[in-house]
Amino acid sequence: MEANHSYLSVTQVTKELKRIIEQHEQMNHVMLYGEISNFKHHSRGHMYFTLKDDRARISAVMFAGNNRALRFHPENGMKVLIQGNISVYEPYGQYQLYVRNMEPDGLGQLYLAYEQLKKKLETEGLFANERKKPLPSFPKRVGVVTSQTGAVIRDIYTTITRRYPQAAIHLYPVAVQGPEAVPSIVNALKRADVAGLDVLIAGRGGGSIEELWAFNDEQVVRTTAMLTTPIISAVGHETDVTLHDFVADVRAATPTAAAELAVPSMKEWTDKLISIQKRLTVASKQLLRQRQVKLKQLRQSYAFKYPEQLVTQKEQELDRNLEYLHRFMKRYMGDKKQSYVDVSHRLERMNRCDAQRKTFRLQQLKERLQRSMKEVFQKQSTAFDTRLSKLEILNPLNTLRRGYNVAYQGEQLVSSIKHIQSSLPLTLHLHDGQVTSEVQTVSEKQSLALKGEPIDDE
Repeated sequence: MEANHSYLSVTQVTKELKRIIEQHEQMNHVMLYGEISNFKHHSRGHMYFTLKDDRARISAVMFAGNNRALRFHPENGMKVLIQGNISVYEPYGQYQLYVRNMEPDGLGQLYLAYEQLKKKLETEGLFANERKKPLPSFPKRVGVVTSQTGAVIRDIYTTITRRYPQAAIHLYPVAVQGPEAVPSIVNALKRADVAGLDVLIAGRGGGSIEELWAFNDEQVVRTTAMLTTPIISAVGHETDVTLHDFVADVRAATPTAAAELAVPSMKEWTDKLISIQKRLTVASKQLLRQRQVKLKQLRQSYAFKYPEQLVTQKEQELDRNLEYLHRFMKRYMGDKKQSYVDVSHRLERMNRCDAQRKTFRLQQLKERLQRSMKEVFQKQSTAFDTRLSKLEILNPLNTLRRGYNVAYQGEQLVSSIKHIQSSLPLTLHLHDGQVTSEVQTVSEKQSLALKGEPIDDE
């Protein structure tokens, strides 16, 4: 059956409708608001969804080239403002919205974008404490990324100069708001990071979320995260919190606070050093007093004041030990001798045949007894010699026998000419007695040449 030329094909109607719609100027620049449903983000990057209100709906698509610039992630139920154009999708014969730009509806659009980007970056670990770098204690070069005019750079410069004038300040001027802010800040951060700075401050004064938005930009935040130089974020006032604050190594409530965190206070360090010096002085004096008390106690000790009595005590202990050793050896030898006699008597009572065996056994016991007695004697003798050697080492009389003496004036030991009183007699203690003499002259130490040998008392 031949087609009737009065009838149009489906394709012809669809193309005609598409032509009419696309030639309509208002349909090429349409601005809509509505609610997203049936949202799908294709693996190729395109976004497909339905835009609806209470009474109607329209299919919509936003291609990857357009949606990469979005500052938020669309979700079902979200109310949005859309700019685009209307056309017909021929295979399905339905009109469709092609979205060029989209943003959340209402004043909260930036806050929504802020929260979504914050969640994304936090999931990636950019805010983790493990990434934070410590600030240097005494920086020599401080970089500042901010506007070259205004109160921020003035406050930072004044604070650093007052607290730590040794630090050099390097300004990297940037636009802190407006379309040039993001590339300006990113470029300044990269240049500052390779300039050999010790610490970096980036920030601006207070403002609305729109004015502070450059420091919420993903490119700025990621650039800050990649810095090798420790950075302090000082954006806005204390109540203003940006994503840059989270990714920086330290967040300061104000630019002035950032400067205080960046450099130490010379006055505070000077006060600390003075305090430490005072504590050291007190501790030194206390230690000196303790040592003086200890020295006085040693000088007043019995062994120091009465060495002869100490030697006498040690000699008495030696005599007691010798007497004990002699008694022990006598008793030990007597016991062994009696054992020998007992064994001999027993052997005599044995028959002759058994006597040989017992005699041999007796000889063995005798030899063992002799060895045992010899070993015991040697051990006791060695112990005796050891004690005697220790006593000899401690015996001050040995020193006195070599010609030395100990001088006293009254009860006071004389160890220096500074202690001698010419009005008192001087008593010299020798190894076999003492000599009392008068002090005629006192002279400083001179070269002492020993003459002759000490006289033997034997």
